[in-house]
Amino acid sequence: MKRTLLVALLLAASAAGACSTDGRNDGVKDSSGPVTLHVGDQKAGSQALLKAAGLLDGTPYTITWSQFTSGPPLLEAVNAGAVDIGGVGNTPPVFAAASGSKIKVVAAYRQKPNGAAIIVPAGSSITSPAQLKGKKIAVAKGSSAHYHLLAVLKKDGLSFADIQPQYLQPADALAAFSSGTVDAWAIWDPFTSQAEIQNKARPLVDGNGYVNGLNFQVAAPAALADPGRRAAIGDFLARLAKAREWSVSHQSEWAKVWAQETGLPPEVADAAVANAVAVPIAIDDSVVSSEQEIADAFSAEGLIPGRLTFSDFVDKRFNDVVAKAQQ
Repeated sequence: MKRTLLVALLLAASAAGACSTDGRNDGVKDSSGPVTLHVGDQKAGSQALLKAAGLLDGTPYTITWSQFTSGPPLLEAVNAGAVDIGGVGNTPPVFAAASGSKIKVVAAYRQKPNGAAIIVPAGSSITSPAQLKGKKIAVAKGSSAHYHLLAVLKKDGLSFADIQPQYLQPADALAAFSSGTVDAWAIWDPFTSQAEIQNKARPLVDGNGYVNGLNFQVAAPAALADPGRRAAIGDFLARLAKAREWSVSHQSEWAKVWAQETGLPPEVADAAVANAVAVPIAIDDSVVSSEQEIADAFSAEGLIPGRLTFSDFVDKRFNDVVAKAQQ
């Protein structure tokens, strides 16, 4: 009953942001007919990028999009079978793996860490990370911001026991930050840019020197085991890689579509896109090792149970597909 309820809640939560993109739908099929690929997204990031790059139309399968507030609930949907593949930051796969979720990391991207930030209100007396001790800090549990906050605290000899973490999803965290009920907020773009532009938030520290800048596409093993959906995933990753390459020199076009798709103010979208450009990279030993460090850090802090081996949750079969798409 709990799993059934979880799936129902996930689908209900994402339904408001769900839509279908109909392609030719005659090229990728399985035993039951034309394939539908269920894709999880955050703030329409991948969807807007593909649309802006002109790579969303003409897919030989149907894409159904579901929007999520952050990576952890998206991966819950992947584990529950409600989503075939979706994009997340560097930390959600660690938490999902630690909880025993059925996931496989199938593609990697690296972006500048500038968009990751711990921000404070404009009039805050906090001027250094060391002053976060004892403070209420909003952060989405299991998100990339969660690790960023952990890394910042560790560098100043602090731990989560030294602060009052307020585990909030971005919308609730923004409300808490705006009302002054939290002292700081660990977050990522476009929320970083939104808070800085609309709320005059002040960045205390960004991700440089703290985070690896990795993002991932994570798939459900059941989808990978299905020939039709596996072929659709390969095509989707190739299109996304091409769109990522396109975005490097077409930031204004991407920002315009992103603003249209999400309702973000144009100035927020422009600022966020500058930090959101992510270059496709191979999932190699250095990527796995960097993620293992994140897993070990959370394990040492007691924030995830036991110790996990990150490589057990990686599938490198699409490395060549992504590399070919960049040529």
